[in-house]
Amino acid sequence: MVDNGSTDGSLELVRSSYGHVAVLALERNVGFAAAANLGIRAIGTDAVALLNTDVELDPDWVERTARALGSHPGAAAVACKMVDLEDPGWLYDTGDILRRDGVCEQRGRFTRDDGRYDLSGGVFAACAGAALYRRNAVLAVGGFDERFFAFLEDVDLGLRLQLAGWGCRYEPAVARHAGGGSSWQLDPPVSWWVERNTLLLVAKAFPLSWAPLVAYRQLGWAWHAFREGRLRVHLAGAAAAVPVVAAMLRERARLRREAVIPMSQTVPRRPIRGHRPE
Repeated sequence: MVDNGSTDGSLELVRSSYGHVAVLALERNVGFAAAANLGIRAIGTDAVALLNTDVELDPDWVERTARALGSHPGAAAVACKMVDLEDPGWLYDTGDILRRDGVCEQRGRFTRDDGRYDLSGGVFAACAGAALYRRNAVLAVGGFDERFFAFLEDVDLGLRLQLAGWGCRYEPAVARHAGGGSSWQLDPPVSWWVERNTLLLVAKAFPLSWAPLVAYRQLGWAWHAFREGRLRVHLAGAAAAVPVVAAMLRERARLRREAVIPMSQTVPRRPIRGHRPE
């Protein structure tokens, strides 16, 4: 267990009731990406499951996701069916999809579970709140980008895995998620991180020809932020991306040079539907 500077008694609980669990106790919150990297590097297994503190797994989750990863040697990750903890009839995430306007869609998010996501298949990336990864593949592409701190770091990892030629599987093993169970503690808030990290992801990997799509979406997000009284936070997130953009831009050439699959194939054309950031 990686403890990211918790103050709620988690460390004491684990040490007193679960003494067999190895603990990496951090003095402060270093961000999800950095904490996940520490955990991945600390173990020696072929596969590693990442699990947020606000997620509960069905008893067969590990068996099913491990079987999916083992039967698809070209896959670097397995996404699962994440549902609402209080009402499992509502979907939270069934795999992520990246669009050319910079939006990451979470399949099925906030819709009723009508059975359409009950079949296994391929997706772009997995939500790292509950996902199984092939450890050597993650380490080969450098792990999670710790500059993202939290939010979209799993999409960035999924993109780099796809560019390196790896796929991602979807297995409808159920994980029940208390949405926002810990993110309310973030300061700045979630919308700040989503805006900042969307711009970093775009600067890092998107071709210049996709800039009009990104600009259109950014204007739409800003308009929604204005109408909802959070424009100042939204613009602050965009401004926070500026000091990091230069470093991201410098990585573009390397990503293109080392890519096994081109960006145009990794992120194909999809309808632009006016989705707001989540």
